[in-house]
Amino acid sequence: MNASRHLLPVLVLLLVTQWAAAQINDTLPAVVEPQVDNNRVKFTSQLRPLRGVAGAPAPFYTYFWEFGDGTYSFEKEPVHLYKDTGDYPVRLWATNNYDDGKKPPTRLKKIKVEKKTMLAANTPPAFFKGGGSLEMITNQMPRPGEDMVLLLGYRNKPGSHTATVSGSVMLLYNEKQFGQNSFDLAEARSYHQEKKIGLDSLLAYAPAEEWNMPLQGTLTGEADSRGGGLFTASGGGNLPIAGKPQLKAFLKEQMEGYRQHHIWRINEVKQGEEQFMFLSLNTLPEMIKDTNAVVTISGLFIPDDPSMDVERFALDLQIVASHDPNRIMLKNRRLNYRFTGKNRENIYKVQFQNTGKGPAKRVAITVTIPGMLNTGTVELVDMKPACTWCDSAYANQSCIDTILTKDSIQFIFKNIYLPGTQQEGISDPDSTMGYVRYKLRFTKKMKKMPFTSRASIVFDKNEPIYTNRSVGRFKKGLSPGIIIGYNTIPGKKPQDILPQNYVLGFTLSEYAAYKKYFQWEIYLEKSRSYESYDGRRIGGDTMINGVGYKVEYRDQYRQQKVLSLEAVPVHFRYNINSYMAAGAGALVGVDVERSVTPVVETWIQRPNGQGLALMKGAYEKQLESFANWRGAFFADFQLGIVRAGPAAGIRFLQYINPSHQRIFLYASWKL
Repeated sequence: MNASRHLLPVLVLLLVTQWAAAQINDTLPAVVEPQVDNNRVKFTSQLRPLRGVAGAPAPFYTYFWEFGDGTYSFEKEPVHLYKDTGDYPVRLWATNNYDDGKKPPTRLKKIKVEKKTMLAANTPPAFFKGGGSLEMITNQMPRPGEDMVLLLGYRNKPGSHTATVSGSVMLLYNEKQFGQNSFDLAEARSYHQEKKIGLDSLLAYAPAEEWNMPLQGTLTGEADSRGGGLFTASGGGNLPIAGKPQLKAFLKEQMEGYRQHHIWRINEVKQGEEQFMFLSLNTLPEMIKDTNAVVTISGLFIPDDPSMDVERFALDLQIVASHDPNRIMLKNRRLNYRFTGKNRENIYKVQFQNTGKGPAKRVAITVTIPGMLNTGTVELVDMKPACTWCDSAYANQSCIDTILTKDSIQFIFKNIYLPGTQQEGISDPDSTMGYVRYKLRFTKKMKKMPFTSRASIVFDKNEPIYTNRSVGRFKKGLSPGIIIGYNTIPGKKPQDILPQNYVLGFTLSEYAAYKKYFQWEIYLEKSRSYESYDGRRIGGDTMINGVGYKVEYRDQYRQQKVLSLEAVPVHFRYNINSYMAAGAGALVGVDVERSVTPVVETWIQRPNGQGLALMKGAYEKQLESFANWRGAFFADFQLGIVRAGPAAGIRFLQYINPSHQRIFLYASWKL
């Protein structure tokens, strides 16, 4: 008993210590440890221990080094040669994959190079995948609350007819299609005298001659697997821009979809030379909460030389909840159901990385396909590694095969060589990655509901690795409608229904909702005139023009004219199927304008017994606005094309002020 009492505080202390250590480790910055030998520097790092996610592959770090002289590396422990002496600010961004903690913060580390040698120059990583003058990549996919680096590279591309090129580079980000900003540009680090300018300055540098402008939005098949986008768009054919006004209009058109932009001036880039800018972006915590959504950052290359192409590069980035190199992505995840047909193409990309200690020869990717997509329409757009089809390959040739079922597609890479990240001698993480990009169309029975895909990836005979779920959704959209009907009271005969009982209304709801949705309605009733009898008074005397008369009786009436308005602020509807629907809700009504004129009809005895005479008079008209409020609860049933189109319905209403019942027979049409 005594030992237990002493043991309990020790156990509590150990638990508290482990918890505190975990908290401290989760915030430890990346520590850069340089080993300087003349101008040769070997970089290593100290990072917090990784904490694996249950059921996921072993966690690991990916690395992005910025050496402070305009160069970079994705290696774990790079060796870099500095061309000159000086102090260099070095940064390391380490990204924790398959880890349940936070990414290690980045801290600047200054190193001093005091000697120069005649050693060979560095071999730069292969950056440009296409044939353009501008490309961008990031060190990771955006995760809310984390910082990231956008590497923007530009060049005087090989084959250029000019010895040097000058111009401007424009960055466009934070798309207007999303309700809030996704990124904040924290810092732009340049190493080649790039100067920030405005749009007017850009146009001032442009000559008044004709420009060559590329066709926009051409998808190239390359997507950078080191953390870059889902798709990239670059230059296609050329179209002339005839001078500054057209260039200005073109730039404003490109800027139209974005909230923010920055422009930098670049000068005299030599033929074949590649230069880079390092842009630190804060991924805002309040950005789009929908992980797997795709945001786009665009770049424009505008040369001064009118004979050169104006180029555009679009980098699509997937928002993630955690860092995972194996993922499935869907471009254009928010579709407009009104304009989406069965032939609409959905473009998917499944990306994978071999994180093992040896190469993989076979990679099998099995994708589950939602019922609304037709597996028979699959079209393989692009792949990495590039392979031929297995049915036309010779023995042991690298190839790709597909197996289709009703609800799945399997892509199988055979006889390939995909290195592992932990394999000895592998320094380029790009070589350990691959992808398949494919198109799928909808089936004929397309429903307005989310559709989900997920992939499992098997490297050789290892256990499968499961990706995130990619969910496509349809925008709600607005559907205005018109409704015409008759009000009647239960028990009344059809011939007793007055013409004034018909109403015209308008509805607003979600377009073609699949099952449940809300609807708002407003009704404007025809102005009604009617007379009400208040009572009769018998006998009495009156004076007319000084002559006394005997009153036989006096009738009192009220002539009323009413313009009413009824609205449905709460109406829940449920589509049972495509042809039947039910609903329930509440209605409020008010007399928008009511005029009341009191009228008196008096019958008097004529002199000398000559019978009765009628005297009629009216009092001053009384006006009321927004009077006689009333409310009702209702339930109804509809038949017809209830999701989008004509339908007929019956509605039962129970009014509460005053208490009575009505039946509303109506026809409606949603647009």
